[in-house]
Amino acid sequence: MLQKPGLPVLGSRFNLRVRTQSGFTIAELIVWLGVFAILTAIAVPQYVAFQPGLRLNGAAREILAQLMWARAKAVEQNNNFVVLFPTNHTLLILDDKNNNGVADAGESTKTVDIQNDYSDASFAKAGGQPDPIFYPRGTAVGATSLTVTNSSGSRIVSVSATGVVKID
Repeated sequence: MLQKPGLPVLGSRFNLRVRTQSGFTIAELIVWLGVFAILTAIAVPQYVAFQPGLRLNGAAREILAQLMWARAKAVEQNNNFVVLFPTNHTLLILDDKNNNGVADAGESTKTVDIQNDYSDASFAKAGGQPDPIFYPRGTAVGATSLTVTNSSGSRIVSVSATGVVKID
């Protein structure tokens, strides 16, 4: 078989390499960057608008978790745990070993400020409701509900007399 010098022989088993170009052209990169910029311009405002709702849900879940922790500790340690609300963004959990409702010497307290993680969230206890006290059997005194609010709306965290804590 005769061939011209420098040209591959088609069908030759020794010359399987095919030359192709690799990489992107400048035009392709510019088009890709333009599409990416448009998608980013659409997504960022939606993400920013979504943030207050996420912070509200996070604050409500934080309060729920702290109340459930107090209930579990009351059962575990076989004494009362009192949850107080000194400000509209702070919980104070008292390990009330002598069950008198007051922080005495030797009784530990835990303070949780929800605004450390959720800066725009606050809560309010419905008027006239007692602060929750969790008993060793897992029950609680009375029924308490907290309304957690921020710019996106509100959530209600409630404690029932049976000690069940939930977000309504």
